[in-house]
Amino acid sequence: MTPTTMPEDIRLSAIIPLYNAGEMFRNFMDSLVAQTLSSLEIIIVNDGSTDNSEQVAREYAEKHQHITVISQPNGGVSRARNAGLNIAKGRYVTFPDADDILNPQMYQALIDMCEQDDLDVAQCNGERYFVGSEKVKPIIPVDRLTSTAVMDGPTWLKTALATNRYLHVVWLGVYRLALIKKHQLYFEPGLHHQDIPWTTEVMFNAQRVRYTQKILYRYYIHGQSISNQKRTGMKNVEYQRHYLKIAKMLDELNQRYKSKIKIYSEFPRQVTREALTVCHSVRREPDPAAQKAMIDDIYSSGTRQIMMRNARGPKQWWQLLLWLKRLHTLRNKLA
Repeated sequence: MTPTTMPEDIRLSAIIPLYNAGEMFRNFMDSLVAQTLSSLEIIIVNDGSTDNSEQVAREYAEKHQHITVISQPNGGVSRARNAGLNIAKGRYVTFPDADDILNPQMYQALIDMCEQDDLDVAQCNGERYFVGSEKVKPIIPVDRLTSTAVMDGPTWLKTALATNRYLHVVWLGVYRLALIKKHQLYFEPGLHHQDIPWTTEVMFNAQRVRYTQKILYRYYIHGQSISNQKRTGMKNVEYQRHYLKIAKMLDELNQRYKSKIKIYSEFPRQVTREALTVCHSVRREPDPAAQKAMIDDIYSSGTRQIMMRNARGPKQWWQLLLWLKRLHTLRNKLA
């Protein structure tokens, strides 16, 4: 049965950025309209698609009155999500990706958790599905983290980061819209992996968070995903600049909130961890000119100082000092 909703009755708004989702989009939409949750609002933000994605979205909207489609010129996933937030009417919001698959019980389970415990955020586990090999792996193995009681946001984030398997993704959770509006928690336009700083700041402000180990979301790993594309040369240089910016943003968040919340050691450690991904990319980059450009970016952006200020624990310090030596040697070699 298709849910019928009035604005004051909407329990959840699902905001979906849509850009050339391809053949996976119909499967995604089928899993979305099959949700057992009543009072669900679906907002599809067509972000300048050049394939038939918008047409498919409007076909579903014609059949299901709880689906709204809006279109805007291509501006990236952050602008699309922000556009959805501006019109969302649900008590909670969520942001699934248009090429993944949802368990039909996902949003019922999460919203039931929210309403039972008056949560700001409810999160579930998910699984990675590797399209080529058809292998399936849980995102957070149960031996790393099981279902939790209610926690405050910083404690939950500390617990999740300590697993070393946590993904800063928005699609595994539902979030209280009033919390987002109160703290103006919008997405950074033009930033790849903007989920990382966004989920961090949401947790810094959340008072009541709960996690279930139930796997309710399937994340598809395929070559078309922006996150999984292989890049070399200047495209790689441009891409790694996003990680440098993320490290800086996380460092600034820790500084800004240190008088409001406890800054657990996992938070600064995460800053250095994100920056070290750029170092690993330098090693894998086959183009010496691109290697030089990335190293120059690390030096000119102050990332070395950021990493040193935030490194925690002997293992990470050893990794950092090793990489600083490698960067210095390689920089002299490429000069």
